[in-house]
Amino acid sequence: MPRNILKSSLYDAGFSIIFQILCRIVTFGINAFIIRHVGREVLGIMNVRLLLLESTVLFLSREAVSRAALSATSQQREKCTWSQLINQQWLTVIICIFVCLPCCYVWLNCLSSVDIVYLDQYRFACYAVLLSCIIELCAEPPVFVSQVFCFVKLKIGLNTLHIFVRSVIFLTIALTDPTAAIYAFAIAQLASAVTIVLSHYGFYAYYINSLNLYKQNRNPTSSCFLKSDLEDWRKYFFENMDDFPLKKLSEFLPGVMENESKFFNSELQILTLSFLKQAVLKQILTEGEKYVMSMSPVLNFEQQAMYDVVNNLGSLAARFIFRPIEDSSYFYFTQTISRDVPLNDQDKTKVQEAGIVLGHLSMTVISIGLLALCFGQSYSHTLLYLYGGADFIAGGLPEILLKWHCLAICFLAINGITEGYMFATNTSHDIDKYNYLLAVFSISFLLLSYVLTTIFGPVGFIFANCINMFCRICYSARFIWVQYKPLGINPLRDFVPSKMFLFAVFVGGFLCNSAMFKISMTSHLMLGFGCVFIVLMTWAYENKDLLKVCWAYRKKLKFE
Repeated sequence: MPRNILKSSLYDAGFSIIFQILCRIVTFGINAFIIRHVGREVLGIMNVRLLLLESTVLFLSREAVSRAALSATSQQREKCTWSQLINQQWLTVIICIFVCLPCCYVWLNCLSSVDIVYLDQYRFACYAVLLSCIIELCAEPPVFVSQVFCFVKLKIGLNTLHIFVRSVIFLTIALTDPTAAIYAFAIAQLASAVTIVLSHYGFYAYYINSLNLYKQNRNPTSSCFLKSDLEDWRKYFFENMDDFPLKKLSEFLPGVMENESKFFNSELQILTLSFLKQAVLKQILTEGEKYVMSMSPVLNFEQQAMYDVVNNLGSLAARFIFRPIEDSSYFYFTQTISRDVPLNDQDKTKVQEAGIVLGHLSMTVISIGLLALCFGQSYSHTLLYLYGGADFIAGGLPEILLKWHCLAICFLAINGITEGYMFATNTSHDIDKYNYLLAVFSISFLLLSYVLTTIFGPVGFIFANCINMFCRICYSARFIWVQYKPLGINPLRDFVPSKMFLFAVFVGGFLCNSAMFKISMTSHLMLGFGCVFIVLMTWAYENKDLLKVCWAYRKKLKFE
């Protein structure tokens, strides 16, 4: 029985959500510690400047290679060998080295200056972050194999170990000497990168040997064949792995695996180049406000830290729910829909299933976005007060930022799914064409961020984000409509939540907003929980058929 792609995508989304929650809890705890014991300026240097450096290098180095290789595993099996795919993954290290050189110069010499007190620590941290990125990408081949063969629990387990190591090392050093917090951050980054590499290769050293032994024992002609072995726990891990390409750990290295074709696949390189252009633009769109903050004196480090904390709180839904769903749905769509074949010429069952999944996913995330928008207006003050205390919310800026973030969540919800579907099913030519439009979006976003921030302050970043995402949503929606029109299918019809749900969520939000500051905080929270429960029950009643299908499919997957 072949691996179930939809099942693995659903499990990946579920486990990723749990991991994101764990990660956010740890991050919020560390941020709270830094604010109270180290200072907001240090938090701004680490969470904005240094994490932006890490995000820039890693995203530009592996995003394009990973997306192109995932497409190749499903749509170009006969054209691309596993040896070429492994060789392709090592390109991330080479790209990373070339990306690190200009980034190192820019971060040390061109961005807004760091206080002289932290300058030595900052320089050391920049070098450490760049080195950790290079080390981490040495694990990209086993990470890619894990994703293709649906090792979901391995991914979550090792990511959790990575976060644990980084957090423990940072807190150990920072608690000993709070003035060395940036040094602690740098050392923790290096240690966690080494952990990622050792844990991945260590797992596959064990797994490949065990898989080879299992295949030998399963062979009836083998002298060591044991029937009972086929019924034990090892069958769960090995029974669908006949197509697993690696026979020894050294085959993860470039050029080691037997290959009768060229070292690299030319078609895969063209697709990678298309995604690389797109990755540069997408990184600007994703981290644009941090680039603006770093390159211009719009906000000082303390204000950057405040914006970052509020931005993280406002993006909880995006990080916990939308991003894992987007990643898993992208994997599902790449494995279901072929890029270079019109939908009319593909398997009708798979195409219809993909359209239904797209419609239901979009409707669900839009419903979550509306829930955050309506109730976020009433509980932004309470959430910030509980997190940072009265001093943190003094002046009202954090509360205003978080309320506007709730609007941005609605745009984030639908943009992630529609754009993810478009990227998963676009041809190389379509991707190149969209890159030009994405360049326009990127430039306009940076200009809008600077202009609107000058006028409205930090809230201008959110306004620019909303405008930019709205334009991208319109383009993606048009692509979906045009693609499915010849089949007489329109997934866009399923995007809009039911009227009863819309009525319930807006009424609930209005009641909670009206009661704010008129009753005690405890009573206000209880009212909110009650209203949210009623809204969720309304959604469940309106979508009971969908829930029945999901429940039935869940039971089916469990038995499979």
